[in-house]
Amino acid sequence: MKWNAELYDQKHSFVFQYGENVLELLEVKAGEHILDLGCGTGYLTQQIHQLGARVKGTDSSADMIKQAKGNYPEIDFAVEDATKFTTDDQYDAVFSNAVLHWIKNTDAMMTSVYNSLKPGGRFVAEMGGKGNVKHLIAATREVLLNHGYKKQAETKVWYFPSMGEYTSKLEAHGFRVTYAAHFDRKTPLQDGDQGVAKWITMFGPLFLAGIPQEEKQQMLAEVTALLEPHYNEGGQWYADYKRLRFIAIKEL
Repeated sequence: MKWNAELYDQKHSFVFQYGENVLELLEVKAGEHILDLGCGTGYLTQQIHQLGARVKGTDSSADMIKQAKGNYPEIDFAVEDATKFTTDDQYDAVFSNAVLHWIKNTDAMMTSVYNSLKPGGRFVAEMGGKGNVKHLIAATREVLLNHGYKKQAETKVWYFPSMGEYTSKLEAHGFRVTYAAHFDRKTPLQDGDQGVAKWITMFGPLFLAGIPQEEKQQMLAEVTALLEPHYNEGGQWYADYKRLRFIAIKEL
């Protein structure tokens, strides 16, 4: 999937703005060596840098890393795959915001994170949890099936685990989970009734792969109509986000 880094910054800044709150869990100490895994355009990486850490931001998207380097040239950014990265200098902490639900090969990612941490190092993250954008996924699949796009309707775009499921995986990879929470956080969409179409275009284009543009616009309008009772609150539209946060420590 190819990311539009400029659109991400302009229209979907809520991703990193909510992430500022997750940084409190990280409890950055000056001089620490920290990895921002899936850093996007680098906003939170820069926040970690400002707290006095030696930070590296990585992302699988070359477009995101190019934008991050342009935004914050003083910070170390690199294109890396979260499922198979290595480091010669182990980290005190690995931080990740709104990324892990994109990673299907969870085992490989957790092994890479574990190996990259110092003994006692911490893995601190927020991701989509079980039930995240449940209404949106259901409406999108309904419209796809109505238009005869069975293959697209069966596409699994994200991995939204329960708290028990994900913490068990972390424990199986040698982590001790010291904190975990699974909570609702309705998230405002910009541009009113156009917000749903823009969200799907940005984050769920795999649902629309191979569909002609004119039909795609009609289908997005139908998805929006299905979601209005759930998302429209007096003219402000909200997506039904459910988030999973955790702190996991690499056992000594």
